[in-house]
Amino acid sequence: MTRILVTGGAGRLGRTLVAGLGASGHELVSVDREISDAPELAGVEQLAVDLAHAGQAAEVIERTRPEALIHLAAIAVPFSAPEDVIMRTNAGLAVSVMGAAAAAGVGRIVAASSPTVIGYGAPTGWAPDRLPIDEDTPARPWNAYGLSKLLIEQTIGMLRRQTGDSTRYAAFRPCYVIAPEEWAGAPTQQGHTVRERLDDPALSAPAVFNYVDARDVSAFADTLLAAMDDIPNGEVFFVGADDALAREPLSDLIPRFHPGAARAAAELTGTAPAFSNAKARRLLGWRPQRTWREELATQVSRHA
Repeated sequence: MTRILVTGGAGRLGRTLVAGLGASGHELVSVDREISDAPELAGVEQLAVDLAHAGQAAEVIERTRPEALIHLAAIAVPFSAPEDVIMRTNAGLAVSVMGAAAAAGVGRIVAASSPTVIGYGAPTGWAPDRLPIDEDTPARPWNAYGLSKLLIEQTIGMLRRQTGDSTRYAAFRPCYVIAPEEWAGAPTQQGHTVRERLDDPALSAPAVFNYVDARDVSAFADTLLAAMDDIPNGEVFFVGADDALAREPLSDLIPRFHPGAARAAAELTGTAPAFSNAKARRLLGWRPQRTWREELATQVSRHA
């Protein structure tokens, strides 16, 4: 059992991640701006803290004394706030929270980044050298959200240079997160249902049809925490489903919405996604357990 502090634990991903880690036997502390009545957090220690203040971040870490930190807290949607606010908030939270954890001697520090660091959807065009995208694909963010997430990854590098390998670090880039209730028809992060995103490819095209079930992210986090002493320090992982959130092959869809990526998309066959999770399989032995076809079929059978 590990005592884990999760920032942003009341968010869409945070609720499921906290519940999953708790079910695996860990002791969880969820920190967010407000106490949540979400059923996933029932029985979990919750603290309402403004982590944007470095002093409060340091105080809550000192008070709770976690063995591991998972930092999710951030403005979670591109362009949902002014660009300067997104930059200050996300980058500032990373420095305040992870810096405080490193200073307090927390042994394992994990942060959520984003696939948007890659820079797909740039107004001037996007022409990847190859698909699927993986961790070796150069980061070329074009908006404040993507840049702030890249700075989170770079904050990990900065802290590692301060602490050395006495503290273990990692970052992960979760694809478009779908929470369990969203398979049943609750709106996703962008306000559409999963079925609407499948029926109208234009809705999923901005994210290049990537997705991941929040429960698979929770399982990834559990696997990562257990492996951090045995893998290179400071690794970054894409965390995504084994298929694309699309009814058509991406070799057909991507050229329609991302013309500059048409040549690279020709290499994608069948239901293959545009983002590879091979590194997480190779280094951690993790792979996602859920696909949209199975989850939607389960919902249909429940209501038959």
